[in-house]
Amino acid sequence: MTTTLPASRSPGAAPPPARRGGRRGAAPRDSRPALTTPSALRALLVGLVLLSLAWGALGGWVATQHASAASALVTVDEPLSLGAQQMYRDIADADATITATYLTGQASAADLRRYQSDIRDASTHLAALQGGGQASAALTALSAGMPVYAGYVGKAQTEYAMGYPLTGGSFLQVASEQAHLVLLPAASTVFDRENAALDTASGQATEWPTMIAALVLAVVTGFVLFRAQRWLARRTNRMFSPGLVVASLLLVIGAAWLTAGFLSARSDLDRGIGHGSVPAQDLARASIGVQQIRGDAVLNVISRSGSASFSDNFASTSKQVGPGPGSWLGAAAAAQAGTGTATSLIAEAQRDATSWYAANAKIYPLGNAADYAGERKSVIGATDGYSALETAITSAIKADQAVFESAASSGSGTLGPLVWVVIVTSVLMALGSAWALSRRLAEYR
Repeated sequence: MTTTLPASRSPGAAPPPARRGGRRGAAPRDSRPALTTPSALRALLVGLVLLSLAWGALGGWVATQHASAASALVTVDEPLSLGAQQMYRDIADADATITATYLTGQASAADLRRYQSDIRDASTHLAALQGGGQASAALTALSAGMPVYAGYVGKAQTEYAMGYPLTGGSFLQVASEQAHLVLLPAASTVFDRENAALDTASGQATEWPTMIAALVLAVVTGFVLFRAQRWLARRTNRMFSPGLVVASLLLVIGAAWLTAGFLSARSDLDRGIGHGSVPAQDLARASIGVQQIRGDAVLNVISRSGSASFSDNFASTSKQVGPGPGSWLGAAAAAQAGTGTATSLIAEAQRDATSWYAANAKIYPLGNAADYAGERKSVIGATDGYSALETAITSAIKADQAVFESAASSGSGTLGPLVWVVIVTSVLMALGSAWALSRRLAEYR
């Protein structure tokens, strides 16, 4: 009997392949647990509720920021800018009035009352600027310099009562130099700062970036709602989910209302700024320029320095004031909307400026010729032209202010209700989404 032995494997031969369990070619199974439909519904519910509330929070914040900036523009920034201009005017007018009245040799009671009224008004505007604006070196200089100036004027009045001439070296000259070297430059700095703050507030009230961010989030929320309805339609064989449809409609209403309200308010604010605030600022600068021209002429009479700087300043400042292209009066006239009250007043101011410049141009040659009596007479004689010009500019500023306040108040009023529209629609969106998905979850219990 023979026994068959298993065939021996030759050296170097490959071992037989190991046997695999299961079917040949079967793919390995994923060990991760699949997300069940109830779990997906819960995740979708939480996500849509949070997304709806996030849209409401961002949209409400955007509406609040724009409404607050528009309101501050009307009630804080524009009044402070106007107050800074009026403070400059009051200081300049006080100095020119008290100086001119003593130059005549007959100090009138009316001029003294006007000087005192100007000082009181300037102090009132200064207090308002200190309370409403930020502390600055310019405000500190004004606060400290106003009593010093009034003290010099008081000493000049004493000199006048004692019969001393109020010319070079007198306390009247010292007071006028205090006004021109300390008070008026500080007041001009405050005016420039308040104008910059006004421009910043205008930009915040009409800016686009935050509004675009809110609309982008609204689009994202709408896309998620659309995908959620598609997913529910495949899983539940229902064409529509009433709760999600209502949430989508509320999103469209809230976003459309916010956009339309913002565009309407922005249009009102742009109109108020472009046809009211901007020309008012140009007119305010023109008024400051007029005050500088008048103050330089009066100070030149007192000092009798014969310096050419006053006449040079007159030539350059008069070009800036206008009339003419590129001047402040020219820019204010170009910014007017139609033929309103301010348009006719600016045209009147341009005519008055031309005639007043002609009178001022005669002053400096008299001083250079040492004809001080004629120079003093010319300065005093130009007062009527100055008063007419300043009255026209001041009235035009008030007219432009009325245009700005009307348009800006309308824009601010439009932005106010948007906050509640966005918040209410977002809360209803969250409730609609939660109701719709909770009903589907109940089917799995």
